[in-house]
Amino acid sequence: MAEASSVPSLSDTQRSGLLLRTWEAISAERELPGVLASLADVLVPLVPFDSIGIIDFSGDPSASDESGKHRLFALHVVGIPQIEGETGQQFAKRLLPYAPPLQDVRPLIPYPAANDRRFPPGEPFACDDLLQREGWYEHEFRLAAAGIRSYVSVPLRARGQDIGVAVFTRVEQRAFPADHLTLLRDLCRALSVATANALANEEIRKLREQLEAENISLREQLGQAPWFEEILAHSAALKRVLDTVEQVATTDATVLITGETGTGKELIARAIHRRSARARGPLVKVNCAAIPDTLLASELFGHERGAFSGAVERRKGRFEQAHGGTLFLDEIGELPQEMQVLLLRVLQEREFERLGGTQTLRVDVRLVAATNRDLAEDVRSGRFRSDLYYRLSVFPVHVPALRDRPEDIPPLVAHFAEKYGARFSRKISRIERRTLDLLQAHPWPGNVRELENTVERAVILARNGVLSIDAGMLRGNTAEGRADQQLMSREREAVEAALSAARGRVSGENGAAKKLGLPASTVEFRIKKLGIDKFRYRVR
Repeated sequence: MAEASSVPSLSDTQRSGLLLRTWEAISAERELPGVLASLADVLVPLVPFDSIGIIDFSGDPSASDESGKHRLFALHVVGIPQIEGETGQQFAKRLLPYAPPLQDVRPLIPYPAANDRRFPPGEPFACDDLLQREGWYEHEFRLAAAGIRSYVSVPLRARGQDIGVAVFTRVEQRAFPADHLTLLRDLCRALSVATANALANEEIRKLREQLEAENISLREQLGQAPWFEEILAHSAALKRVLDTVEQVATTDATVLITGETGTGKELIARAIHRRSARARGPLVKVNCAAIPDTLLASELFGHERGAFSGAVERRKGRFEQAHGGTLFLDEIGELPQEMQVLLLRVLQEREFERLGGTQTLRVDVRLVAATNRDLAEDVRSGRFRSDLYYRLSVFPVHVPALRDRPEDIPPLVAHFAEKYGARFSRKISRIERRTLDLLQAHPWPGNVRELENTVERAVILARNGVLSIDAGMLRGNTAEGRADQQLMSREREAVEAALSAARGRVSGENGAAKKLGLPASTVEFRIKKLGIDKFRYRVR
């Protein structure tokens, strides 16, 4: 601690030299504890004090007391080293683990109003002897408990705002002369800059830690959520579905998978096949809605040579191709009535004939069907045969819509971001928390397929490794396709701007692909998909 002695006044030369050395000392340090230590080394020989503390005003403004609003941000005690990484509050607690009882009890007095003329704004407040005051401000009880006898509080201002105060203390009673107060006020301008930078760095550190925590949480979700044949299930609803898949997969029962478009019904069918005893056999898929009615019978059961015009050779149907394995009939609700009759016979008899043939063929096939229609309602309306419906729905599995399982969205987004980041050579290192909140609140009429497409486009538009999606990029319930148009518009703008800058060139060192940070083949694909005429930019 500094020894008590009479303190001479400072000459103008001393004052100017001290200010210059103070600025140099503060500028040489990056961390605030180091700034305070350097400041003390320069200042104590001419303006003795025992400690200097920085109180910042970044606390909770709604706190009921001043201790909640003000915080001991940094502390330096002359002659006592501080542990690296120790905060001002931790340092103070280590020096004074408990507050000793005060010998004299003083009444608590309120802080002066902002317009109190006795305390000009920006000027230091000095207390020559704490024990001589009849009443104490709230902070003075803590100062007295720490053994402080005299102190001066100097406002710290940055960018026109009060950010805190610097408190210079003395253990022994010794007043601060007027010229010392003026000097402390002037040098605290430099200290204000250092404090503002330290507060800003602390805020940046907190934000970085928050983002890292979010990313760690997201990675943990991705790592802990069970992958089930390419199905990511984090929600209880989808986990229940996978439990039923586990139960039925080992049997040969016919399964009917229902759910909205884009929910992943084909993935469920693939999971059933791979977990069955037929996993070594083929998995054959037929999209009943994509094949013309006139060709469906030939597609499913095959045909003999000459069975119809163009049948120049014998062809095996999908049932024969799936022998020993699984046949997946997608969009089964779109089957025409005559095909429903033929399919029912195969399910009942396990035999059929090729078109134009007379030989009866028997196959060993497990049938898995899927539909986004309400087949029970179609049965009531007469559109779908009831006997076929009951044959198909021996074991129904319903895949919930994405809006009913928002817990699955964060790991799905992380998965698609990684997938398309690798495809487009764009590493996504962070996903905004705001983006995840927005995606979890969206109804997703197109389900997982729509989410995947949205993330794919967001990866293309991503900058600096950050995946960001705003509300304008999402399709609204009342405007089908509006989000697709907005996303395509943003893609078009980005591609056209790059083409314009590259004078129509796509590849090469100065090409549009280089400017977009994408492979040339990807940019060519996007140009074709968006209908952009790249040659008109060469004219420009």
